[in-house]
Amino acid sequence: MTDRADAPKSVDQLIDGPLMARLDALDVTSRKIFQGKVQGERRSRRRGQSVEFADFRPYVAGDDLRFVDWNIYGRLDRLFLKLFLEEEDLSLVLAIDCSGSMDWGTPNKFDYARRVAMALGYVGLVNHNRVSAFGFGGDGFHPLTGLRGRRRTRDLGQWLVDRTASGDAGFDEAMRTIALGRQGRGVMVVLSDFLFRDGAEKGLRSVAGRGFDVYALQLIAPEERDPGMHGLTGDLRFIDCEDGAEVEMTITSKALEAYGQATVAHATALRDFCVRRGIVHVPVPTTTPVDELLLDYLRKRGLLR
Repeated sequence: MTDRADAPKSVDQLIDGPLMARLDALDVTSRKIFQGKVQGERRSRRRGQSVEFADFRPYVAGDDLRFVDWNIYGRLDRLFLKLFLEEEDLSLVLAIDCSGSMDWGTPNKFDYARRVAMALGYVGLVNHNRVSAFGFGGDGFHPLTGLRGRRRTRDLGQWLVDRTASGDAGFDEAMRTIALGRQGRGVMVVLSDFLFRDGAEKGLRSVAGRGFDVYALQLIAPEERDPGMHGLTGDLRFIDCEDGAEVEMTITSKALEAYGQATVAHATALRDFCVRRGIVHVPVPTTTPVDELLLDYLRKRGLLR
């Protein structure tokens, strides 16, 4: 990983006070109805036994008489049961691509991923959700699980600061490991450029429909969107930052046009796969301010409210 002067070296450089103040009003939400294993602080549309009234239904034999509304019985001479919104636990899973291709661009994709993960994790922690983070890349698979509460903010931040980007992602195996080790149900956010030699389909298939409401945030550096505008020209030797493979090319207008078509095709194929699997695909240029991403884009996509 390149030792850049602007790379975050402390938790405060990942997230600052003004951003935290703006994020305090947000919460993680889900398009699905989740049932946690322990009582939490999230109200579910699933009816159960808690303190917030939801509705009535007619009494049937065997129902708990403690929940009969005797006032209605006195007026209508019929038994009705009071229903309540049940509190439930929601987990937030952050999967961060720490492969070599992420260490690229201005703004740097890997630094951007860590800042977004820190902001999302903070939202989860202050709302007392169960937060877990997983880093996968050339230096292995790194889990951080069981975080809950605002006091764990620095633990998450330091874990993110300690991560580096290098080598191959090992995406398929990382997704399989996360899917097999999940506890309860919740929201999963994958932060990656999805530039995997073997594609992302197998890995995403491992987590889709397995109790996760999955969001695939595809990070795109400015140099990747338009390399011709960023000095890519002439006779060049390209070295794959993950496997070291080399190729020599002469960069012409036709080569740049072909690259642009391949980039669009890659993003389109990823989007189409995600749609078929019920995954929310969000292309994210790294020039997008983190607060704008969370307060605008991800709220519109249903991840935050």
